[in-house]
Amino acid sequence: MRAGEPPSGPGPANEAFKIVDAYVLSNLQESLGLSDEQFVKLLPLVKRVQSDRREFAQRRMRSLMELRKLLASGVATESRVSELLKELKTVESEAPQALRKAMDAIDATLNPLQQAKYRVLEADVERRIRELMRQMGGPGPAGRGRRPDNPELPQPPQE
Repeated sequence: MRAGEPPSGPGPANEAFKIVDAYVLSNLQESLGLSDEQFVKLLPLVKRVQSDRREFAQRRMRSLMELRKLLASGVATESRVSELLKELKTVESEAPQALRKAMDAIDATLNPLQQAKYRVLEADVERRIRELMRQMGGPGPAGRGRRPDNPELPQPPQE
């Protein structure tokens, strides 16, 4: 997968990423009140920040899953655990810096009102994703594997 592109291949996680990416990108211009010129400049920057967030989250999750598997196996060695911890710490230190740089590039194309609207749009999408995840995999057998009752993403922020 190249930076700025949604994930490819089958699977619910990839489909969810594609849906979120499509929603954000399709509502970006109207939600933020962007001119056509701003939209053209902002589009690759937003794709990049979404891709970076996803990549860092996936790298972190892979390291944690491998640590969990290794520890559960009962054959964990200090050297292998140290290696995995180093990978995890690398991701955890690189992510904030890279995302801050990407957000600074986005902010440079927007006025303060648009910056605020972008943050609200992102927060609403993140909140809705968490709600959907809870509904799909929440505690108890009834929550596992069922589809959410209302799968729509939040509406764009209004002025």
